[in-house]
Amino acid sequence: MKRYLRLLPLLALLAGGCSKDYLNPSTASQEQVLSTSDGLITVCNGLQHRFTTGGALSPLYNLVAAGGLTTRELTVINVGNIEEYNVSLGAGNITNGNVVVRNLWTQTQLVKANADLVLANAGNAADLGTRSGIVAYASIFRALALGTQAMFFEQGPLAVGENAAFVPRVQLLQSAVTQLEAAAAGLAANPVSADFNGKIVPGINLANTLQALIARYSLLAGDYDKALAAAGRVDLASRSVFNFDDNTRNPLFEVAFGNRNVFEPGDVNLGLTGALAPEAGDRRIPFYTRATPTAQQNRGTGFYTLAGAPIPVYVPGEMLLIRAEAYARKNDLPNAVTELNRVRTSTAAATTTTASGPPTGPPGAGLAPYAGPLTQEAVLLDIYRNRQVELAFQGFRLDDSRRFSRPGPGTTGAERNRNFLPYPRVERENNPSTPPDPAI
Repeated sequence: MKRYLRLLPLLALLAGGCSKDYLNPSTASQEQVLSTSDGLITVCNGLQHRFTTGGALSPLYNLVAAGGLTTRELTVINVGNIEEYNVSLGAGNITNGNVVVRNLWTQTQLVKANADLVLANAGNAADLGTRSGIVAYASIFRALALGTQAMFFEQGPLAVGENAAFVPRVQLLQSAVTQLEAAAAGLAANPVSADFNGKIVPGINLANTLQALIARYSLLAGDYDKALAAAGRVDLASRSVFNFDDNTRNPLFEVAFGNRNVFEPGDVNLGLTGALAPEAGDRRIPFYTRATPTAQQNRGTGFYTLAGAPIPVYVPGEMLLIRAEAYARKNDLPNAVTELNRVRTSTAAATTTTASGPPTGPPGAGLAPYAGPLTQEAVLLDIYRNRQVELAFQGFRLDDSRRFSRPGPGTTGAERNRNFLPYPRVERENNPSTPPDPAI
């Protein structure tokens, strides 16, 4: 089957197809676009476009929605938004026909497939610095796609093709990390060219983002040594963001936080209760929520307050909390508390890309140092609590809830309504290799 690319303001790739060949004579073929540096850079821009924009279609929107609605971090305002409402109910209410589930799956599959095309053809960029930039950029979005799938689904396919086999989620994470490491080595050997920097959508710091994602997905895969090392290589003073404007709009602002129609945080405690409730005076809470919103204001704020507000690919505190958790799981509790306290005691102002731009990182918590028992269980609990505040509305909470063995669906005090999402109907109907849906 022949495939082709449609050139839009940013490139959109058709990763699937049917049994017939249709060629659009007004567009460039896949082979033509992927054969030049400029074409490959255009496709790279298309990867970010597909992952971040498009409102409720984008993976960025759906990972925040799915992560928050399954864990009481977010609550549906208007039950007429039936797809999001069913995700908030959980259990059997989330069917394989649910639009949030379908978009989360299909759009990340497209991003991953298109990133693989770029990586397979990156050798067509003759200049080594341009090639290293292309490989790094495509590797980042491949990892974001695979990592997002691994946070919500038990298994997923690595290959693109008919009846593609599924592999366990840990293999998705490991594949993402392996490619990120290769890209980081290439970037170190051949610094990115001015040609690449002049043509790529600005905002992503390649070197630091590669290490941040290696740290993130190594942690989720249980490779604590690798997570520690990579998080330590991230320059915490750097910023890496997805940029938006009035034409390519921040999808969370556009769909949810810019109105009172879809969802918002249920309270200023981000749905956390009991031992998990945020501590008094935590400076991150007023950054992420409005204590007394008007009738027209969404309670949620953070990175979703303007159509053009940038969304961070990672925040510095995530790297510190990755190191704290990795040390704690290795039972190195003094070092775990040291890293945890770097988050707890920080008093830095909310970080911005410019002196007056929208924030790209939360303010320091401004809390006292950790004073609880020096036991693995207690330290991990405080790390978990701080992850829920530091990383609010970024889609991590469902995976965190499972990883920290919090009460699951069907148990007393359940903090999540699903363990994993079902596979969407569109995949099951087209791929007989799709495994059975998880029970819940």
